[in-house]
Amino acid sequence: MAIVDIEVGLPEDELAIQDTVHKFAKEVMRPVGAELDKMNDPADVTAEGSPFWEATARYQELGLDFFQMPETPEEMLKVARIRALVSEELGWGDAGLAISFGAGSFPRLLSRLTGIPELIDRFGAPDNTEIGCWAITEPDHGSDMIQIDAMRFGGTRASRPNCVARRDGDDFVINGTKAAWVSNGTIATSAALFCAVTDGSDLLGGGIFLVPLDLPGVSRGKPLNKIGQRPLNQGELFFDDVRIPAIYQVSGPETYDFLVDQVLCLANAGMGVTFVGLARAALEEAVAYAKERVQGGLPIIEHQSVKARLFKMFTSVEAARSLARRASYYNATHEPLVQYSIASKVFATNTAFEVASGALQIFGGNGLSREYPIEKMMRDARASMIEDGCNDILSLVGAEKL
Repeated sequence: MAIVDIEVGLPEDELAIQDTVHKFAKEVMRPVGAELDKMNDPADVTAEGSPFWEATARYQELGLDFFQMPETPEEMLKVARIRALVSEELGWGDAGLAISFGAGSFPRLLSRLTGIPELIDRFGAPDNTEIGCWAITEPDHGSDMIQIDAMRFGGTRASRPNCVARRDGDDFVINGTKAAWVSNGTIATSAALFCAVTDGSDLLGGGIFLVPLDLPGVSRGKPLNKIGQRPLNQGELFFDDVRIPAIYQVSGPETYDFLVDQVLCLANAGMGVTFVGLARAALEEAVAYAKERVQGGLPIIEHQSVKARLFKMFTSVEAARSLARRASYYNATHEPLVQYSIASKVFATNTAFEVASGALQIFGGNGLSREYPIEKMMRDARASMIEDGCNDILSLVGAEKL
């Protein structure tokens, strides 16, 4: 059973894009994600010859460039709708690969936001097939990095940043470490780097930089071995006197908080619609299994307790879908309100885990077997409640906006 999309008034071209991406998610992402998930060594996921690279190339061939700058509210809304439709289908296919594809576009997005031709040519050209990463998390700073500021850095040793950019004439020199949770960290060719900024004596606050990762002084850790989203490469980045031109700075301390809010709006909204896709996938698997699994002489979907659980899962998925899309549409066409994107991310990822767990229960013992896809979906959903900002911390950030 496929869950019906009851979005009203979608134009034919947007429906065609949705259908194309769903086909890609079904025929490429699902089988590749399952294969990568079963690899024991995370280094094998992105090794030469891995199906990860073919899936990435196939995704790039779709030409889904969401970062052109629309000029009218109608164009903005259209791009937001397409982005939401696409992200949901990618999450339906494989959450780990979906996040890899999304993180891969971060440097392109930031370069477009600057409007600086040199940066757009280097990082944001439409035909740029580089794999990017969002390098924000640090060994000593996780979700708190979204509230980076000079006051925090002026306190205890534990509050000091692990990665700092120092102004040196017409350049910045970067030193330090980004944590093992950087998505695409060990394979990316460019980074959207969020770190502290110093003038050599005082820490001034946060800054955002575009950094080519083939520069002298850049090195990487090993790919992270984790329980969920195993097709998503994650790993440490190390910077040892890495020198970049000052024009590669997207934001300094004076605009950092504002831009972090903007990026968080986009990233959390993206997580919301992506994990609606995973929740929808888990529900569809549960309904299909309940129709074929016979217990007590009847398919278990005929048992009232199973019916009730499935319908509760269905209502949760539709509620998450509605919130995720509305938050995406509003923030794309108005002054963004980060609390709505946070609500979308928190509610949709919690829903994805609850629905995947409930679906596994309907599968019974078979749900615990790697022969069936539902245990992978549950593991993937569990990771989403921590990544891109831990849900507990994000909820506090959102509450501060109320």
